Amino acid sequence: MRLDKFLKLSRVIKRRTVAKEIADQGRITINGNKAKSSSNVNVNDKLVISFGNKTLTIQVLNLMEIVKKDDADKMYKVINEAYARDFNAEL
Repeated sequence: MRLDKFLKLSRVIKRRTVAKEIADQGRITINGNKAKSSSNVNVNDKLVISFGNKTLTIQVLNLMEIVKKDDADKMYKVINEAYARDFNAEL
């Protein structure tokens, strides 16, 4: 399954176009390798997604073509969720 489609179906990112933009900016890795929106995602892959001040690490558990909202979280498992520190707050 394409990376951008997986992120949209799993509801990690709400819109496929936004998922495509983030991937094409080089802010997503699959198993340590930079990924494009057209990269293939397989079960047990480890994705690291860099949002603005947050880095999300997930493991792919399941690939489904049709997903209900309640079942979206069954497609992945969150391994780590790290936030960047706000250095301006310390000044």
